[in-house]
Amino acid sequence: MPAISLKAHFDGQQIQLDEPFELPRDASLLVTVLSPSPSEQERQALLALSAAGLAAAYGDDEPDYSDVEIEP
Repeated sequence: MPAISLKAHFDGQQIQLDEPFELPRDASLLVTVLSPSPSEQERQALLALSAAGLAAAYGDDEPDYSDVEIEP
């Protein structure tokens, strides 16, 4: 049987497939537990941190380069 990836979740008691798929009896499975997605609050905090880093790297005293001054 070729390897296939299926989305699933743990309901607190069993692993449940998120889409129907016929598994043969005694099929070998490899289970990978993924980290939960960051909450919206955590996401906003990461975006703010990234923006602060860019602001520090490219401050108001940086020269403004036109396209003519930048050579490919």
